[in-house]
Amino acid sequence: MEVLLEPETSDRSYGALDAVPEKSSKKKEVIFIANSLGPLIVTFILQFLLQTITIFACGRLGAEELAIASLALCTFNITGLALYQGLSTCLDSFCSQAYGAGRPLMVGLYFQRCTLIMAVITVFPLIPMWWYCGSLLRLLVPSENLAAQCQYLLRILTVGAPGFLLFENGKRFFQAQHIFNAGTYALAVSVPIHLLLNWLLVWHPRTGMGLTGAAIALSLSFWITAALMFLYAVFINGRQCWGGLDLRKAMVNWRPMLKLALPGVIMVEAEYLAFEVMTILAASFGTTALAAQSIGANVGALFFQVPFAVSVAFSTRIGHYVGVPDIPSARLVSKLSLLSGIFMGILNFAVLFLGRTALARIYSDDPDVVNTASKLLQIAAINQICDCLNIVAAGILRGQGRQKIGSYMNLFSYYCIALPMAYVFAFLMRLEVYGLWLGLVCGVAVLSLGEVFCAQRGNWEKIVAKCIERHDH
Repeated sequence: MEVLLEPETSDRSYGALDAVPEKSSKKKEVIFIANSLGPLIVTFILQFLLQTITIFACGRLGAEELAIASLALCTFNITGLALYQGLSTCLDSFCSQAYGAGRPLMVGLYFQRCTLIMAVITVFPLIPMWWYCGSLLRLLVPSENLAAQCQYLLRILTVGAPGFLLFENGKRFFQAQHIFNAGTYALAVSVPIHLLLNWLLVWHPRTGMGLTGAAIALSLSFWITAALMFLYAVFINGRQCWGGLDLRKAMVNWRPMLKLALPGVIMVEAEYLAFEVMTILAASFGTTALAAQSIGANVGALFFQVPFAVSVAFSTRIGHYVGVPDIPSARLVSKLSLLSGIFMGILNFAVLFLGRTALARIYSDDPDVVNTASKLLQIAAINQICDCLNIVAAGILRGQGRQKIGSYMNLFSYYCIALPMAYVFAFLMRLEVYGLWLGLVCGVAVLSLGEVFCAQRGNWEKIVAKCIERHDH
């Protein structure tokens, strides 16, 4: 096998090693993914719990406080956290491919470069936008107090944003090295601390500060999680890919990274915004429909964590083999990824369909809400079959470094198929909130078919050539 990224230590090949990964096999890959899955699933579920705890804490303060916190976190997620998650997807390609090519120090350099890019975007435009977002929010919500309180919370959350971006990039730094439990251990410590902080800063009769305390607790938890990831690298594992802080190299060659990062942002934001539009449309059908939509979105987000964890494991593995390069192994892992997507889709469908009423009752005691949500979750269960396949196919594209294709497919599927069909079903065919989800199923079905086709029909020789072209030499 010819090695295109020659692993030699020289000025031209920064941080290279002589080792090249051994040949792959079905058994080896299944064992690798099985070992990776547990930590990844726990990591994503624990991360999901951080904001869930915050919402729960604010909900205990009252309906108005819950509305303010929900609007603030929704704004923060769409304009900030989703942006960070999208930008960091470029590291799924860069870090895993560099590690597979036997150039571990490049993993640390790419981490620094992406972090610097995200820090610049945070300073401008994100911080000014969060600081003065009240004027814009007043155009979208009827209550001036709601907009003002939301702006106040976002100003506090600004402090926590750098902690979140460090954690998000840190996960990629460790995952590229096959260290999947770093995030698990960090969150296993920070989530209980977050719960304690909410008790002290939100509920406690003496130290509680209400909504202010909730925002402070979340910001502190972001920083605590990032600090724990740093300590894991220093004292346990991960230092082998750190060649020291090198701002000179981190401040150059941004263009190749942005070429993958910006499509990653589009992929993530397209889905976030589509669900927000569905929530706004659901409000047209009354409070029961809106509550059912909220339950459907939350349950869907929870079920998303498992296939996404699988896609991260496969994406990292594919990136390694592209970096080696070992095309037969990369192709094998891609096929196994799609098979796992089909299996998870069927499993998620069965669990969600059979447990739909029990899940709805967790969120509400209102019989009408439970009945509507239970029917809605039947459609959400069908959506799982397509969505799991879509998630793993998107992971393949990230491993290949082809985020641009995913961004085009997401924009087309959500905004040319899903939302128009949702409007037709919900308003013209009078299916109301159920119609919104039927439209979503149509869009996600098209998206999954398109991404599977692109992932499987990719020219692996060109993918490897592009990988060599975009990396530092």
